[in-house]
This record gives sequence, structure tokens and C-alpha cells, in this order.
Amino acid sequence: MGTVTIGVSIAVPEPQGSHLQELRAGFGDAAAHGIPTHVTLLPPTEVDASEVPAIEDHLLEVAAAARPFRMRLCGTGTFRPLSPVVYVRVVEGSEACTWLQKQVRDVSGPVARELLFPYHPHVTVAHGIDEAAMDRAYEELVGYEAGWPCTGFALYEQGPDGVWRKLREFAFGGATVPPQAGAPTQDATLPLP
Repeated sequence: MGTVTIGVSIAVPEPQGSHLQELRAGFGDAAAHGIPTHVTLLPPTEVDASEVPAIEDHLLEVAAAARPFRMRLCGTGTFRPLSPVVYVRVVEGSEACTWLQKQVRDVSGPVARELLFPYHPHVTVAHGIDEAAMDRAYEELVGYEAGWPCTGFALYEQGPDGVWRKLREFAFGGATVPPQAGAPTQDATLPLP
């Protein structure tokens, strides 16, 4: 069957997702249109194609154990000089994202893996472009804000053309976002197991 490259992420919903994708392209990031706007839970990972059904089963279990939460983006950050990335910060929902990515990569699961850097939830808006464009991305999005109820995540596969395509969505165990999910201090009271 061969190998495939997969990733797991929380999509930034419309219209914010397309808006940030267009801005990323406008900063000169050639990969922008091949990468849906997202918060990563599992970075690009090469697996045997025959393992995908077991990975989907694992992701179903992770999603069933989670509950909807409020996600909010605000302002910019950068990983420079360590990594040539400018991002929009996750200011609400980061604890839930951290919990989710640990469950996805759990050593007992089919996609156990170490990360190259400590996990830091974010939305990339510029990667690997010239410094002036990176500075422009950082400055232009410093006042950016968006929020939404996060109710699940998705499994993606990178095609031979470099484009990431959604394979399947995984809804969280709770059917609706609890009322407290809209509260400004949601990270302190996450409805996680």
C-alpha cells in the first residue's frame, strides 16, 4: 500500500480560515493555498497507508473523550530565530489543544511520536519567507482577533501535489458547546476528562 503523510488539526472556520489563508499568500508564502488554516494537533507524520483505519479508530476515541470548548485567537507571535514562523496566538483554548494533542500522540496509540519542539498551539500565517515579509505579517496581524466554539478536529492527508486534504472529521463527545465555553476565562474551567 505504501506510505502516506497525515496530520491532525482543528480548522479555523469560515470566513476567518480563508481570510487568514489569503493574507498568508499575500505575504508571499507559496504553501498558503495548499494548507487549510488550522491549529495543529499532530504535525505531518508519515505512516503506512494500512494503518489509517486504526488511526481513525484512535481519533474517534480521543474525540469521544473530549468536550467542546471556546477557541479564541488574538495578536501575533513568532518562533524566530529558532524557526522561520510568524503566527496568530491562541489565547483561549490552548489548554484544551494541549490536552488533545497529547491524547492523539499517546504512546499507547498508533501515532505515538516525539515532537521536535515543545507543543505551542498557534495558527501559522507566514513560514519560510524573507525577513521583511515575516516582519510585515507580524505587524499587520498584531490586532487580529477571532473566536468560535470548537466542536471537533479532523484528519488530513498531504497529496503528492503538496496539498492537504481533509479525510475525516471527528466531533467531540458533547453535542453542544456548554454555556461556560463562551466565558472569557474558559481555559481555567475546561470540560475535559
